[in-house]
Amino acid sequence: MNVHSPKSAPSDNPNILSLKHMAFAVKDADAALKSYARFLCVPGDTKIMEYAKSRNRVALFNLGGVEYQLCQSMDPGGRFDAWIKARGGEGLHHICYAVDDINKALAHAQANGAQLRGCKGCGGVMGSHPHPEGYVAFLDNDAGGIEIEFMQVYTPEELKQYEAVKGI
Repeated sequence: MNVHSPKSAPSDNPNILSLKHMAFAVKDADAALKSYARFLCVPGDTKIMEYAKSRNRVALFNLGGVEYQLCQSMDPGGRFDAWIKARGGEGLHHICYAVDDINKALAHAQANGAQLRGCKGCGGVMGSHPHPEGYVAFLDNDAGGIEIEFMQVYTPEELKQYEAVKGI
């Protein structure tokens, strides 16, 4: 079954491999997860992870081959709480694209006018830096109101190095 629209134009960006995940800013990760479980049959026992350093609670699950992240700030004024208040409601916070070489992806984006944004979960670190699944970087340019993240997923060797340090 072909799920792609015949009118969709393919991207000529050589750095994007796939959609890595979509992150949604929510007020209550438990309540949001219950809605996904009820309406879309996401497993009700999906774990909600707590990230002490970035002060977020995140429900992670896959739906239709796409990873979803339901992200809740643990503190008033936190990253996702502030986003919700600024926008007037919950919604799609950012899309993360898997790339094969994060430095090339960033160079391509910057050559086309993009600026880097500091990682709010890591205290404002700019550019490529380690996260639990890979090296990440954020653009300071929204695309239709949606933040853009790039991730170069770790090789098995890089994952071992990361686990020795434990990023966010």
